[in-house]
Amino acid sequence: LAAMLGVSRPSLREALRALSVMNVIEMRQGDGTYVTSLDPQDLVEHLGFVFSLDDSTFSQLLEARRVVEPGLAAIAARRITDEQLERLDAYLDQSQHAVGDSHAFLEADLALHELITESAGNPILTRFMASISQLGRASRLLTVEIPGVPEQAAEAHRAIVAALKARDPEAAREAMTQHLNTLTERLKTRGIG
Repeated sequence: LAAMLGVSRPSLREALRALSVMNVIEMRQGDGTYVTSLDPQDLVEHLGFVFSLDDSTFSQLLEARRVVEPGLAAIAARRITDEQLERLDAYLDQSQHAVGDSHAFLEADLALHELITESAGNPILTRFMASISQLGRASRLLTVEIPGVPEQAAEAHRAIVAALKARDPEAAREAMTQHLNTLTERLKTRGIG
């Protein structure tokens, strides 16, 4: 494996230890190394310590989202298909009905944002969003518990979807910007960021 990856054996051992600590792999003495689970929920549970150590991580993540997601929404407004709009409506309904259920709301929220990214039809931006999606999931696990955030997000989602249905890039950009700015302000009032 070290030769295949082009790294030294000590570097490989350190990487394997880190993956073991994260419960991604299980190292069995004399038996081998096994993948335990690649379920996203299992992988992000270990990221909570990052956010508890440094609340600025929240603001940095939201800053990245404020730079990228409004642009994605604007592009999506021009490219979204009727089928994608139907799926967005379904996720919007799910998020609105799940306001009192943190887990269900989280899943609907993530699905809605991922579909907007997909609707933009830009593979590079899709890869970029995928690269921060685990941090986004971990941060949402915490923010979804803040009173008022799910309600605000559900309202913001309605505005975003309405702009996408109207195929209005500027309205979609503005709705997404407003959503992320409101979330940022909510976090600041909680002393985060």
